[in-house]
Amino acid sequence: MKKMKQIAIYGKGGIGKSTTCSNLSASLSLLGYKVLQIGCDPKADSTKNLIGGKSKPSVLDYIRESSVKVTKEGILTKGFSNTYCIEAGGPEPGVGCAGRGIITAIEMINELNIFEELDIDVVIYDVLGDVVCGGFAVPLRMGFAKEVYLVTSGEAMALYAANNISKAIQRFGQRSDVRLGGIICNQRNAYMEKEIVTGLAKNLSSQVIGWIPRDNIVQECELKNATVVEGSPESDMAKVYSQLASNIMSNENFVIPTPMDDMQFDFMIKQPMKMQIQ
Repeated sequence: MKKMKQIAIYGKGGIGKSTTCSNLSASLSLLGYKVLQIGCDPKADSTKNLIGGKSKPSVLDYIRESSVKVTKEGILTKGFSNTYCIEAGGPEPGVGCAGRGIITAIEMINELNIFEELDIDVVIYDVLGDVVCGGFAVPLRMGFAKEVYLVTSGEAMALYAANNISKAIQRFGQRSDVRLGGIICNQRNAYMEKEIVTGLAKNLSSQVIGWIPRDNIVQECELKNATVVEGSPESDMAKVYSQLASNIMSNENFVIPTPMDDMQFDFMIKQPMKMQIQ
């Protein structure tokens, strides 16, 4: 039986995780891999650019609205380049636990034997990173995703979220084989962005696995409900995402991260060139 790669992508809300994940999924599929992307956010919008912006019920929506037995076809959508897409969904704002959708989705995927039936090579979990409750840690806590990548920019709050998520990875890594594979920098042209993000990676004992430059072609394609890989396949950005996919598939540098405490983090942000790597 072939080994399936399960990858969790974490990062601050609004940092570009879903854009990164959907372009990564599209690139991996074009490289010949069978890919399943699972959106683990109550907004249920992780995969919309893979499926042309079509409206598809999330797992929780389907369970709430369906009076018949849940089926694979009911929760699964086929997207660009034969990618497979599932949205976990969540409760209405202010009601219930947002992480519950992730738990339910993973239980349903297992019950329907989706990984095996579709012969999936790579699973991408797109997970909200502002909230570090147990629900959002499910892909790690339940032993599904062994490889984690953090999406950040050089902005303080995105960096803080990445360092904070690393604390959870460290905790799970000490009692399981969950590991950090690297940092993906979704560049915002922030002050000394490359130096600070490189410093973050080094302080986490990790690496920057990919640099994604700021380019309006991303937004132009998203307005057409498409990934860059589909909407502008000959562009430089499509090549950037393809290289990121190759880097992730060939990566062998996985670590238990060494997150900074608040004082170390504050020093890194304010004096990036003077930050001493411990």
